[in-house]
Amino acid sequence: MNNNKHAAPTLIIGVGNEFRCDDAAGIIAVKKLKNLLSDDIAIFESDGDGAKIMDVWNGHSNVILIDAVSFGTPPGTVHIINANEKKFPKETAIHSSHMFSVAEAVETSRVLNKLPENIIIYGIEGKSYEMGKRVSDEVKQSVDKVVSEIQKEFTN
Repeated sequence: MNNNKHAAPTLIIGVGNEFRCDDAAGIIAVKKLKNLLSDDIAIFESDGDGAKIMDVWNGHSNVILIDAVSFGTPPGTVHIINANEKKFPKETAIHSSHMFSVAEAVETSRVLNKLPENIIIYGIEGKSYEMGKRVSDEVKQSVDKVVSEIQKEFTN
């Protein structure tokens, strides 16, 4: 595990796969945020491996995670989940092609009492997870909204 006690207090994780259409939402968002936020905010791109995510957020008190989701709502819908306040409902699924997903990382960390002090998840409802690089217009617009919201949080 990453026991970096000198880690930046805030970590932003973008989760996704740039070759699975809307699954790229989190990666696109953090790439934009890298150019907009100060260097004292750590930014990490993840392929969705829950075990690696748990390792990366270890030592950070504030975590923002951005990922594509499949909750059955209209494409582009942004779900804001305070993972410290509630568990993930079993019927929800953060889109992941890995055996150990983001949702499982959150719940495992909760059981192990290793969940970051503050963890907010921005889930952007995807439209297509097919192979390819075309991101739907709905997801592009929502990525921009999420990026703008996070930028405001750190520049005010």
